[in-house]
Amino acid sequence: MNVNIEKMVASLKNGEIILHKTDTIWGLGCDASNEKALNRIKEIKERPSDKSFIILISDISQLNIYVDKVPDIAWDLVEFAEKPLTVVYPKGKNLPASALAEDGSIAIRLVKDVHCKELIYKFGKAIASTSANISGESSPTNFESINEAIKSKVDFIEHIEGKVPISNPSTIVKLGLNGDFSFIRK
Repeated sequence: MNVNIEKMVASLKNGEIILHKTDTIWGLGCDASNEKALNRIKEIKERPSDKSFIILISDISQLNIYVDKVPDIAWDLVEFAEKPLTVVYPKGKNLPASALAEDGSIAIRLVKDVHCKELIYKFGKAIASTSANISGESSPTNFESINEAIKSKVDFIEHIEGKVPISNPSTIVKLGLNGDFSFIRK
């Protein structure tokens, strides 16, 4: 196993916060089922308590664990998306309320990046994720642009050799139970 992944999995299992390269941008991550860790990320980011997280999964079958009813259109959207796609489902389940939006919806991204997928797979369950920035600041495009206040408050920082390509945040689409959808971020 990759040493970074081994250490990140141990941190996640201990309820700690990791700073890592997701399948899109640099993010803060924790066990999506750990309320204390979710609240700690909100403190680190100085984030309003009503803001939810993106939940990262490694396998499409995990949708049924965290989504009450997966609209039929979602299976094709998620499986065949060529770029990172976060889907907001009408009703989440099996996670603390702080992982969900105020209306009970849940934002989930099936990661396709091999490294990120391996991390989630080895952890064995979903990871809550958010951009590695102070709330209101722009998302970091590289490790060097991450605010030092963020770096100083996390428990583990992933070390990646060489330059990491700059990525964009994922596209976000919100689904309704009847198959209707709208784009939140393209």
